[in-house]
Amino acid sequence: MAQDDDTPRKKRTGKSLGLWILMGLLIAGLGAFGVSDFGGTVRSIGKVGDRSIDADTYARALRQRITQLSQQFGQPLTLSQVQAFGVDAQVLQSVLDQAALDNEADRIGLSVGDAVVAGELAKIQSFHGLGGSFDREIYRMALQNNAMTESRFEADLRADLARSVLQGAVVGGFTAPLALTETLWSYVGEQRGFTLLPLSESDLDAPIGTPTDADMQAFYTTNIADFTRGEAKRITYVALLPDALAAAQTVSDADIQAAYDARVAEFVVPERRLVERLVYPSAEDAAAAKARLDAGETFETLVADRGLTLADIDLGDVSLADLGAAGPAVFALPGPGVAGPLDTDLGPALFRMNAVLAAQNTTLEEARPDLLAALQLDAARRDISNRVEAIDDLLAGGATLEDLARDEGMTLVKTDYVPGAADNDPIAAYQAFAQVADVIAEGDFPEAILLDDGGLVAMRLDETVPPTPIPLDRVRDRVTAAYSAQALTAALSAKAIEIKAAVEAGATLESQGTVTQSTGIDRQGTVQGAPADVIAAAFEMAPGDLRVIEVPGFTALLRLDAVTPAPAEGENATAMREAIRVQTEQGLAQDAFTLFTGALAAEAGITLDQGAIAAVNAQIN
Repeated sequence: MAQDDDTPRKKRTGKSLGLWILMGLLIAGLGAFGVSDFGGTVRSIGKVGDRSIDADTYARALRQRITQLSQQFGQPLTLSQVQAFGVDAQVLQSVLDQAALDNEADRIGLSVGDAVVAGELAKIQSFHGLGGSFDREIYRMALQNNAMTESRFEADLRADLARSVLQGAVVGGFTAPLALTETLWSYVGEQRGFTLLPLSESDLDAPIGTPTDADMQAFYTTNIADFTRGEAKRITYVALLPDALAAAQTVSDADIQAAYDARVAEFVVPERRLVERLVYPSAEDAAAAKARLDAGETFETLVADRGLTLADIDLGDVSLADLGAAGPAVFALPGPGVAGPLDTDLGPALFRMNAVLAAQNTTLEEARPDLLAALQLDAARRDISNRVEAIDDLLAGGATLEDLARDEGMTLVKTDYVPGAADNDPIAAYQAFAQVADVIAEGDFPEAILLDDGGLVAMRLDETVPPTPIPLDRVRDRVTAAYSAQALTAALSAKAIEIKAAVEAGATLESQGTVTQSTGIDRQGTVQGAPADVIAAAFEMAPGDLRVIEVPGFTALLRLDAVTPAPAEGENATAMREAIRVQTEQGLAQDAFTLFTGALAAEAGITLDQGAIAAVNAQIN
């Protein structure tokens, strides 16, 4: 139900907030700079008790959260997109919690002095100058860029500090009960040892046979929902695609020659060599190193003696020209070897040549087919681009898709399109086509749509087609695969039950096939080639228990061999207990804080102006 200015609303109990999130909200928001005030005539989005909730505070917090999520997703996000994750509600809850603490601080007269505020200002890196200390001019300009006054910022900072004092009084002093810590450690630290017998088709007494036509028909009929195409849009479209027009494009020999000349570096590649360069401070040092090498020491030893690695001296594949004056000597080596000492800009050096990369020379005639195809494709794209405006004008003038196919040489196609389906017409692979096809409705006016490869389409929705079974002949491979998978699963299940009965009758699990044994596996452990269900099952069993594990694509027998309690002593046990204690105390403190802010808000009462909230959201969108 919508709320207005006068509608009180009790605060919901949200998830635990970070210990200092309230303190950091404003400072972190200014850290990026460039976030402007909400402005306009809306100044407040509601109240908690007597404390007004500033619209700018909500807007800044929401923009900051959208920026953070955009960075995480690697692309700009809109408010509409993040609202799908409930981000706006989370941000609103955080400013409500902030206002509840402010209201309580006002009620009890809690505040901090000017000296404390000044000290906190001095800590904010964004206000530091080149000398590393607080710079008042930078401070003034930063606030000015964010349309905020010094008095406003310092008042908000003072409120942040007061909230932190109030929050610290609530969350401080929690101690995790020893019994709880020990119980959690016993659960986390316990380990299991087990034997696993995976089963495959090779373990069956007979292979899964090829299904008959009758088997296929029966399976298809029983599972018809798996072979039914979803509701489709029957679409007629016309297309001009570069690939379809390319072969008809005329390209002159001169154009091919020019393209070859422009890309000659791709076709004529001189001989190159893989080279390493070891530089010395003097010619004497370089000569001494070469003598050691000639005496049998390895090049790697020389490199290590210089305090370097092979990666430090690697030049990669280089041409004769790349090596300057040293080039002729290095390229004179008939095969891998060392040349030098040779003078370089860095000093005398030894060069090790590791491999010869032969020269490549692709002639014009050899390159002609590829060059011709590329030039024809470019010409086709230009031809289509030159026709876009004319085709758009024809559509605007009332021309039908059939008219365009007849008069403009466009390809006319009728297809049933299902959003996201793998068996759509190949043209649906174009993102631009799919985006329009997803939303097209009957009566929509056909428009020219440019594709990312330079193609052009226009489409019309003819009708909506209800879900339709795909004929068996078109999905025979899928039906065969699904039938065989189901038959194999059933056969492996029967085999597993048979083996389980044999083991329970006295046979050993090891005698039934190839087993793998695992020891010391905790609840976070994994077994190569086995699903997580194996670990989960092992921690539900008692020593000696035997269980059949069946999950899609995996069938096995699992025997629990041993249970090892969490160790009572040892460095790892001590560290894990300490980590559990810290996490537990943090959780208790955070939950206490959530309950505290909830109680404050419930006692003070919350009034929200949904119209003002919508106005802020509309500006951010």
